[in-house]
Amino acid sequence: MTRRRSPLLAGLLLALAGTALMLGGCRKAESDALEVAVIGSEPLTLGDALSSPGSEAQAVLRLNLAQGLVGFDSGGQVEPGLAERWTVSDDGLSYIFRLAAGEWPDGRKIMARDVARILKRQLRATRGSPTREALGAVEDVVAITDRVIEIQLAAPRPNLLQLLAQPEFALIREGVGSGPFRLRAGTATDAEDDRVVRLTRQRPGVDGEAGEREEVILKTMELGPAIAAFRTGALDLLLGGTIGDLPLAPRVELPRGALQFDPASGLFGLVPARAGGALAEPEVRRLLSVAIDRDALVAALGVPGLGPRATVLQAGLQGLADPIQPPWLVQPIAERRAALQGEALRLFGDTDRPRLRLALPEGPGGDLLFARLAADWGAIGFAVERAQSAAAADLKFIDAVAPSASPAWFLRQFRCSLTPICVAEADALLDSARIAPDAAQRGALLGQAAAMIDEATLFIALAAPVRWSLVGDRATGYQANRFARHPLADIMRRAPRGF
Repeated sequence: MTRRRSPLLAGLLLALAGTALMLGGCRKAESDALEVAVIGSEPLTLGDALSSPGSEAQAVLRLNLAQGLVGFDSGGQVEPGLAERWTVSDDGLSYIFRLAAGEWPDGRKIMARDVARILKRQLRATRGSPTREALGAVEDVVAITDRVIEIQLAAPRPNLLQLLAQPEFALIREGVGSGPFRLRAGTATDAEDDRVVRLTRQRPGVDGEAGEREEVILKTMELGPAIAAFRTGALDLLLGGTIGDLPLAPRVELPRGALQFDPASGLFGLVPARAGGALAEPEVRRLLSVAIDRDALVAALGVPGLGPRATVLQAGLQGLADPIQPPWLVQPIAERRAALQGEALRLFGDTDRPRLRLALPEGPGGDLLFARLAADWGAIGFAVERAQSAAAADLKFIDAVAPSASPAWFLRQFRCSLTPICVAEADALLDSARIAPDAAQRGALLGQAAAMIDEATLFIALAAPVRWSLVGDRATGYQANRFARHPLADIMRRAPRGF
């Protein structure tokens, strides 16, 4: 009997064949340039100082064309950016940065007063966003001298540097950043293609001499052509993989070790999309959460190291002990199901259960998630369907990487100003934690807020976020990291990993 292929898989195989034929096995003409693609089809635009990156591709571009006071190295550790060094006061309320000597692309010197002005504008422009919530303790940004800048805080923020290293706080002046890369003139490989840019930089040399030039061709590509280009060697690095397209990558033959996963930290699960209906009741939300076979879902995703999770917080966050998962999480779903069916009968009687409409990502990963939820919730009498739009959904999917190791970021996503169903008492605890003068008090308040959010099941957690890349043997500087941020500078300079 012949097995039928899914339309998505068939399309991918067609793209692989077509791209291989087009490339003819030939390596790109300019072999010194690193070829990098981000999954997607949107144009690559830097934007201005007040716009946040609207997509993963724009975030990658901004991360490489513009620096903040600090940035991330390839392993996700904070490293100098515009600031060559910094000090933190003993009370944690003052961060003082000394700027490195440098110039904007137009030749104007980088001065502390300009940096302070741009940074304050960006903080104001992101008001109301999750990142801005995390930076709510910033009181002022002050230029002390031409090369010294101070960030003043209302309460200590040990994770401030991780937040400032995010692409949202890369400093852009008059539409351009300070590097490390710059756009090369005639940047598009095809003058009509706004999805391709050429980046260039001068590597630091020794004894004050200029080092060799490094070039990167960055583009956005649909997944099928991108995988085909990677397999033929025409692409060195593919970034931006998520759960939506994950199931396609293992279905084609790839070099050993090419498929890499970030050990990302963040939120991966479901939240109520509206205030009314059956989901307004915490007992119903808890019933749905306990009914999910997370072990089966994680096994189907096939991500190394990924484990099931049923709490809003995850392990390894700053200032808090690792969360204790509920006892039912380790109980096999077959042993839980009779009690779940009894609880559904208690809540709804013999009447039909509510029909649940889910807003899930497009693609085979979203299909996989839908199939698992439909099976698990169907076993206790709930009918499940894909929502026609986000506005029509009962539950929506959250898949977000945390910008820092602070537990506060996780909890602030469920404030009453951001979600239709919330716990006002948890909001009050978060407000108190924001101005808490010491780490122990802040941690205690955040722990109480997390317990309230879990008790009310404001978030049906499933696991950690899934982020993946395809890494070729020329991208030897690539490292998976918890922030899923991959700067392209020096990515070809390290010793090969030895696939």
